[in-house]
Amino acid sequence: MPAFCNKLQNTTDFVYNFQSMHYVILGTAGHIDHGKSALVKALTGIDPDRLKEEKERGITIDLGFADLVYPDGLTVGIVDVPGHERLVRNMLAGAGGIDIVLFVIAADEGIMPQSREHLAICNLLKIKSGLIVITKTDLVEEDWVKLVSDEVRGFVKDTFLENAEIIPVSSKTGKNIDTLKEKIKEVALKIQPKLTKGLFRLPIDRVFTLKGFGTVVTGTAISGSISVDDAVDILPSNISTKVRGLHSHGKAIKTAYAGQRVAINLTGVEKDSLRRGDVVVIPERFSPTKTIDAKIELLKDSPVLKNKSLVHFHSGTSEVIARVILYDRDELKPAEGCFCQFRLQEPVISMSGDRYIIRRFSPVETIGGGEILDAYPSRRKKSEGLGDLEVFEKGVLDEKIAMKIKKAGVHGMPVSLIEGWINADTPAIRDAIRSLKEKTAVVRFEDILIHDSAVNSIKEGINKILIPFHKQNPLQSGMPKEEVRAQLKIEQKIFNALIGAMKDVVSDKDLLRSASFKATLSEVDKGIETKIITILEQAGFQPLLKEELLTALKMQPKQLDDILKLMTKQGKLVRINETIYITKIVYDKMLAMLKDFYNKKKEMTVAEFRDVLGTSRKYALPFLEYLDTQRITMRVGDVRKFLVKG
Repeated sequence: MPAFCNKLQNTTDFVYNFQSMHYVILGTAGHIDHGKSALVKALTGIDPDRLKEEKERGITIDLGFADLVYPDGLTVGIVDVPGHERLVRNMLAGAGGIDIVLFVIAADEGIMPQSREHLAICNLLKIKSGLIVITKTDLVEEDWVKLVSDEVRGFVKDTFLENAEIIPVSSKTGKNIDTLKEKIKEVALKIQPKLTKGLFRLPIDRVFTLKGFGTVVTGTAISGSISVDDAVDILPSNISTKVRGLHSHGKAIKTAYAGQRVAINLTGVEKDSLRRGDVVVIPERFSPTKTIDAKIELLKDSPVLKNKSLVHFHSGTSEVIARVILYDRDELKPAEGCFCQFRLQEPVISMSGDRYIIRRFSPVETIGGGEILDAYPSRRKKSEGLGDLEVFEKGVLDEKIAMKIKKAGVHGMPVSLIEGWINADTPAIRDAIRSLKEKTAVVRFEDILIHDSAVNSIKEGINKILIPFHKQNPLQSGMPKEEVRAQLKIEQKIFNALIGAMKDVVSDKDLLRSASFKATLSEVDKGIETKIITILEQAGFQPLLKEELLTALKMQPKQLDDILKLMTKQGKLVRINETIYITKIVYDKMLAMLKDFYNKKKEMTVAEFRDVLGTSRKYALPFLEYLDTQRITMRVGDVRKFLVKG
């Protein structure tokens, strides 16, 4: 096991069996100087304030980390967030993976501005569990603690903390710290585990280097699992690397799972090439995006949000500037919600189902948030409505997947991108796809899924192209496949699979035709056909070249080409090369003369072949080259051998 793990926390190497463990992430929240970091230290013995400036100033500036380990295997990873209003952006970077909130309010100050903002953020992130802690009780009388508790109970009404226990503590004296530990355990054991069977994602909140080991990133694994030596991508920085070592909760591990605080030692990556907001993911599933469709909800005390306003967009550990495009309205009022699109100035990694927060562009304050519905939206037409977003918001898994595939149209979607599009366990996604296939709602071509409506659209499109083509080109046996595909603008493998399954379309080598179509000659063309056969029959083994036929028949090149192709397909002519055609009768006569010659000799020169046919070298050579391609003769040096037996 890599020694870098020892340096991170001065522990000996130790490999934990995840199956016996239960991992939960707890985050602190509350106003500056309300004792969050002191509380974490009292609970765990670990000081989460790691920066020199934090020690000097006595406030938390950036995210701090600790862990609370219980004897029965429960491990609670703790993310301590800064409470200062100017550092809410740092708080948000740690809030994305939180399962439980320890909401901290100081007894001597009560509810303060960041108490309100932090509660709003936790509510918008849909964190479902938490405890309320009244700190610094050693500074006030018992009656005052009761008054503050009553005030807090009213403060959290109609939020996820409405029924949360309120626990008064003192980090200085140790009052109720053990009780708080037990309450944390009770809540933690009720937490629904994160998606360990989903795709691995770890939003990076710290990047640093260790001498002798290189770059290390840390974060909360929000889904899936990863092991030492696994390949990973760092997006949107577009770096591919491998996991050199893993560390979690004070231990070296072989595999990290969703729900753990994880440090990853990366192979061959420079610290300066990474940043907070990057995400460690498994390869070939995720793509950075700068456009996101979402449901937005404003706080009740938010200002009115105008269409096309700029906001600070927070998702995972990333923060980017975005322009909000409100669907179906020009402005959004406080406490209202609607569908919208965020157009980001920088790319992020997100999935359908992720939560986000928005803060006002200036002055910077939290104004709302919501759920990401589609991180890779298709171009939206004004006439198509918002039905897809309604499905993404309220539908079950297979309905959401079916709608996403439908939105992809004739291009379809690879299964791998579906797995990287929605935040769900991979087996559940595959079961949903299997169910959709059984219902014939989607069709699978290798790794690409196409909605049944798009399949029908493609089939209709093929027929709409072929029918007018046949009318305009009655002598042509079909339309080149590539021309049809190019007009439809679809993938080659999808096109080939579809035409192979169509009963009303016939594929003939590189041509397509409607099954009901048969190339036919008009009365005028039949007269030309008779003239061609007569001319070529009379010419025998010295036929007129195509250009000479044009002159003799006084025709347009395309008309003659079409007739010659049709006569060749019908077996009336044999195409020797681009300019020489002979009739089937003349060709059969040539074969008979060859057999007669080879019955007497085993080899034949060009001159002998010329003399047998009574033609010139101008024709003899093309005839022989054609016979070679048909495996009737074979060239050996300067002579030909006969390959036809009998």
